[in-house]
Order: sequence, then structure tokens, then C-alpha cells
Amino acid sequence: MSLFSGIKSLTGSLPYHSVNTNGILASFIHEIPVISMEVIMAMIPLLFLFFIFQIIFFKLSKKQLYKILKGLLYTFIGFVLFLTGVNAGFMEAGSAIGHAAASLDKDWIVIAIGFVLGFAVIFAEPAVYVLNEQIEEVTSGHIKKKVILYTLSIGVAIAVSLSMIRILIPSIKLWHFLVPGYLLAIALSYFTPKLFVGIAFDSGGVASGPMTATFILAFAQGVAEAIEGADVLMDAFGVIAMVALTPLIAIQILGLIYERKAGKKELN
Repeated sequence: MSLFSGIKSLTGSLPYHSVNTNGILASFIHEIPVISMEVIMAMIPLLFLFFIFQIIFFKLSKKQLYKILKGLLYTFIGFVLFLTGVNAGFMEAGSAIGHAAASLDKDWIVIAIGFVLGFAVIFAEPAVYVLNEQIEEVTSGHIKKKVILYTLSIGVAIAVSLSMIRILIPSIKLWHFLVPGYLLAIALSYFTPKLFVGIAFDSGGVASGPMTATFILAFAQGVAEAIEGADVLMDAFGVIAMVALTPLIAIQILGLIYERKAGKKELN
């Protein structure tokens, strides 16, 4: 798109006063109808396919059908509440925290806060819990979900810290991290157990879910706006690419550790 658009340069800004609202509930009330329509549009194809299969194949009883429809209603309400909170609350909070941290003029604080936020945000990512439960289930408990969770948290924490360093040091470009990172991830895939390779590459997409994409991206934008010489459009974006990369490496390293421990047990 960039090549065909012909745009050579573009700059952006995020004035700090733009993240302030006139009331606690104002932004939530504004977002609820928009999010509700988006969730409905996302669920319509699923409902359409379900009813086709219900008529042709499933032929569930009225009681079973009622339970499923009730669950879908709960899903709709849950999605609306979750995404409204994320978009109306976390984005503004992330920008404010990033701006405040960068305004202290102490680079190590920005990097440290980025590490802590990157570590903590994974615990609130719903897709991560789904993946962890599935991993523990299909491996009959051999791979504990807590191990995967903490490994992902460390990976994302490192990703956010490196992204903060990239914002603070203009000479460091995004590809300086991505190219070596993906080469390392591909190289590890030749030595890591196949089970962990699949988990690792799925984890990259799962870790960059709605919580991370809103809160961490907003945090990076707030930092870029407060740092002199940084550009929100040029420097703040790319943090999600880093978040999608580091779990590939972290989970595969975990796989190598598991393989080594399994080898030691066999020797004993």
C-alpha cells in the first residue's frame, strides 16, 4: 500500500490534552453502541453457519439449542463490556501513563515501566488463557499453563522494553530488532521440539490481542509524544510487531529447556 500510495513522508502528533475527557462515563457511553455493532457484525457469520448446520446436521433439541443461544448472548455481553473497557478506558490510561513516565526525563524509568506493563498485560489477555488451557489439556498436564503464561509475560515485557529503547534512541530502527529476531526464531525452529514450535508461533498472535494492542500501543504513543525528537507516527507504532515476535523466541527456548530436562531424566 505504501509503494502504490506514493506517500514519501508523514508525521503525526497526539496532543496530551486530547486524552482528557469531560466525565468518567462519557467515553464509555460513546463507545458502547459502536462496539455493540462491531460485535454483532462479528457474530453474525458464526450464527449463520451454526443455524445452517443445526438444520442440516446437528438437529439439537430445543433445550440444547436454548443453552447455546444463551451462551452466545453471554458472549455478546461479555465482548461488549470487555472491548468497551479496553477502548474507552485502557487507551486513555495507557497514553497518560506513557506521557507521565517520559516527562520525568529519566530513560531507565520509561524502560522499566515498559517492562512491568508488558509483563502484567498478558495476565489480562483473554486469548492467552484460552491457549494456556488448551495446551495443558492436550498435553495431559505435562506442560503447565502457568509456565507458558510466565514465559509469554517475560517475552512481552522484553518486547515492550526494546520498543521503549527504540523510541528513546532515534538511530535504532524497527527492522534492527525484527530481522535478527525472526532469523533467530526460524533458526530455533530447527532445534526445538515440534510441539513447542507450533505453540510458539501461535503464541505470537495470541499475545498481541486487544489488551496489548490498545494499552501498550497507547503507552508507546504517550511516550513518543513526550520525548523530544520522537514522532508518534514513526516511532510509537511497531511495538505490536515486537510483541508478536518475542513469544516465538521465548516459547522455543522453553521447549529447548523442556527437551534438556527430559533428556536428563532418561539418563537417570
